[in-house]
Amino acid sequence: MAIRKIYDTAIKPERAVLVGIITPNETEDQEKEYLEELAFLVETAGGETINTFTQRMQKPDRATFVGSGKLDEIKAYVNAEEADIVVFDDELSPSQLRNIENELKIKILDRSNLILDIFANRAKTAQAKTQVELAQLQYLLPRLTRMWTHLERQKGGIGMRGPGETQIESDRRMILNKISLLKEKLKQIDKQNETQRKNRGELIRVALVGYTNVGKSTIMNMISKSEVFAENKLFATLDTTVRKVVIDNLPFLLSDTVGFIRKLPHHLVECFKSTLDEVREADILVHVVDISHPNFEDHINTVNETLKDLGAIDKPVITVFNKIDAYKPAEVARDDNGDEQAKKNITIDDFKNSWMAKHSSPAVFISATEKKNVEEFRQLLYDKVIKIHTARYPYNNLLY
Repeated sequence: MAIRKIYDTAIKPERAVLVGIITPNETEDQEKEYLEELAFLVETAGGETINTFTQRMQKPDRATFVGSGKLDEIKAYVNAEEADIVVFDDELSPSQLRNIENELKIKILDRSNLILDIFANRAKTAQAKTQVELAQLQYLLPRLTRMWTHLERQKGGIGMRGPGETQIESDRRMILNKISLLKEKLKQIDKQNETQRKNRGELIRVALVGYTNVGKSTIMNMISKSEVFAENKLFATLDTTVRKVVIDNLPFLLSDTVGFIRKLPHHLVECFKSTLDEVREADILVHVVDISHPNFEDHINTVNETLKDLGAIDKPVITVFNKIDAYKPAEVARDDNGDEQAKKNITIDDFKNSWMAKHSSPAVFISATEKKNVEEFRQLLYDKVIKIHTARYPYNNLLY
């Protein structure tokens, strides 16, 4: 059995090796970007990335995710550099996890497990903690066998049950019972939240949505003059924060929600749907986009897909392109037919004009940290809120 190192990541970060595969419908640049995001997740969890490995494959190997030759290459590097952890960019099956750990003799995590670890560290409220614990148990349940491989296990037959199998069955019952209790607890929390939402009166509701680490909490602080935790790390905000905001004597509610991310574990999406009730019940969505990120258009698509899953895709949307101070002109090397052509710089004005031409929803380009174009954003938000307010409460029109 492998001897595992134990680190206090606040003192010495664990050294991680990242592994991903390039499928036929992905490019090397896309996989590079995925692994860069995975490295950011590792950093957020308190580790540091020392190397990455990729392999071009039709699909993941059923036994070891990557091919045997690539696994030998990873093993040699891990042993030579004394790495502490290997992180895979996709969710591993229980058998893959077991086989890889047996081969590498080192701690193995997949993307889902890493995100769960970050969520567990970030959760502050009772609701978030309950949701994370539920997701962790749902992730753990099919992987119990791997955790008891050190115990004797015998094949079936009356009177031939090994202690490992007995312990697995006992643990499975305990976990299923705990899952049931947590679901009941979440139902009670949901009822309390629903009561709180009803007590907020007739104010228009606006929800900030977007990919993780795009600046939603910074915008929340800027507009509401509150002190919501904001940090340049993924999932800085897990708990939904709601503030009353007033613009030109027009009050409305503004909520900050958990950021979305590609390949988000499905059980986490299920668990956090109660938190995302603020999104489903919002009158207006403010979709915040980090325009300085080279793949921000992919992020837009990821958020839209998640909103579609939540049944909130048809709500009025204001698109806020944030971080214009960090934007670097992109280079385009293909024409409309997909053929290579001379590269040219795409400025923010170029992108703004093309975006406005293609989309009917309003958009604004700001820098929340440097307070650029903030008044334009506030005016756009006011116009959107007052339009819904006057339609819903015509008897109050003279007040604004």
